[in-house]
Amino acid sequence: MGFRLQWRRKQGTNKWYVYTFVSHQAIRTVRAKIRALTPRTSQQDLQSVLRRLNAITHGWASYFKHAVAQRTFDSLDHFTWCRVIRMLWKRHRWTWSDIRRRYTTPIGQWLPITAGGTELKRVAAIPITRYRYRGNKIPNPWTPAHT
Repeated sequence: MGFRLQWRRKQGTNKWYVYTFVSHQAIRTVRAKIRALTPRTSQQDLQSVLRRLNAITHGWASYFKHAVAQRTFDSLDHFTWCRVIRMLWKRHRWTWSDIRRRYTTPIGQWLPITAGGTELKRVAAIPITRYRYRGNKIPNPWTPAHT
């Protein structure tokens, strides 16, 4: 279902654990969807492109948030940002100075890409919840049902 299970030694210890990673095929699939939405010669409205990108990336990240995925989410953020910037670069014939002038603050911090109140949201901002303790909430045939 898009996950890759792997035995790995935990960093700093000599204990081995089973880790759940996002499969390479799942990453390739979401990148292909992002590429399809952001061709460099696209004439689509930027607001609609950002809405579709947010829906695709956040739905994908919500599914994979239970895996070891923080670096994957960071790389997906970077990939999406670069695709949108390159689309705008080609559409408006901007230089790198134009991009920096429009998307940085006076002290040099990068601003999020926005259009009409819609902002390109960061996938890496979704919290990763691995190993959630459920205790007695897991049903099994040996515990009596609570009535």
